[in-house]
Amino acid sequence: MNQALVGIDFGTTNSSIAYVNGTGEVRLAQFNADGQVVESYRSLLYLEQIRERRLNALKSWSGPAGIEHYLAADGAGRLMQSLKSCLSSRTFHTTEVFGRRYTLESLIARILKDLREKAAAHFGLPITGAVVGRPVQFVGAETDDDNNRAQNRLAEAFRVAGYESVQFELEPVAAAGYYESTLDQDQLILIGDFGGGTSDFSLLRVGPSVLQRGRTDNDLLGNAGVGLAGDSFDAKIIRHLVAPALGLGSQMRSMDKILSVPTWVYAKLERWHHLSFLKAKETMEMLRGVEAHALAPEKIKALIHLVREDLGFRLHRAVQRVKTELSYRREAFFEFSGGDVEIRILLERSVFESWIVDELEVIETCVESLLRRSGVKSAAVDAVFLTGGSSFVPAVRRIFESQFGADKIRSGHEFTSVAHGLALKAATARPIP
Repeated sequence: MNQALVGIDFGTTNSSIAYVNGTGEVRLAQFNADGQVVESYRSLLYLEQIRERRLNALKSWSGPAGIEHYLAADGAGRLMQSLKSCLSSRTFHTTEVFGRRYTLESLIARILKDLREKAAAHFGLPITGAVVGRPVQFVGAETDDDNNRAQNRLAEAFRVAGYESVQFELEPVAAAGYYESTLDQDQLILIGDFGGGTSDFSLLRVGPSVLQRGRTDNDLLGNAGVGLAGDSFDAKIIRHLVAPALGLGSQMRSMDKILSVPTWVYAKLERWHHLSFLKAKETMEMLRGVEAHALAPEKIKALIHLVREDLGFRLHRAVQRVKTELSYRREAFFEFSGGDVEIRILLERSVFESWIVDELEVIETCVESLLRRSGVKSAAVDAVFLTGGSSFVPAVRRIFESQFGADKIRSGHEFTSVAHGLALKAATARPIP
């Protein structure tokens, strides 16, 4: 039986996998989610302790199945998101889940194993290896050693998940491979790949003649990346809309003093992959103590309910919804309902953009630095290809329209272009153990 070397875009929020078949056609794996067929797989893991008679087992589900079990479990399990963002960490090695310790690599491997098996079933052949995308700069990485550590940990997770061969390609370069397949002439292009955790940029030459002679190192003029993107934008919505409704900025009475409610909890609330960690016994006891002395106890009660019932995914979905609507409308309602938590606030796009001005400045500075280091003027760039979910944000697009001109902006297949490009590389790659 034939075996496949595929392209896998393992993202902070979503993952996708593609394969070039015998006729040269790129096929994207499809998955069932909420009764629909989709080409992206949620990069999350849900774990639940199952007790039946003498059986005491920890079961896990990833992707759409993980979401389904999480929503049906009424807070009984633990939902883990954005695990990719922890790969560069020097301190996060293991975490405890229902009394058992798991390495970060083993948790990610559970997602990757499910992804491999489902894609193999869709393609109709075993998947033995992959060309895997990686960001220019992993979230939290400050040095080359941090980036190397993250890549090595990701490679180990793939091996634990049963992949015999793993090769890496920069995600923006992979996206360039997809864009290049649509061209009939050579171009100097800038790729902007906006994921959940990172924004990555590559400046390179692409086109028919490059494909014909084969890409060389000289075709890649430069790379740059920053550890912020969609999750950072989401965090600002949490900070300004959600957190105040849950007690941020409120006060509590301690003896004869009036103190502010502890803020560190709300910082954790902003980070999707830390939300489940707030369920720790010590944290919940602290929150109940705060509620007892709070001047606005109903807000702290709502926060406790959010954490105890593990409503992170529902909150995330509400944030994603309003952010998406603001990409097409001048204003939209942020709406979230979950038991003791009821929030409905009208949000204007201009207000949202004022919240993310610092992130936009970092992205703009990163692009300008890439051009400067590469010795390339904006006018020399033939096209700018933007991909990834946050490429839809109007304020992000304006950065590139202002620098390069609106007529040079290109887009398409925003959620699958990286996997497409990785598959094209996998089609010509030799398996490397």
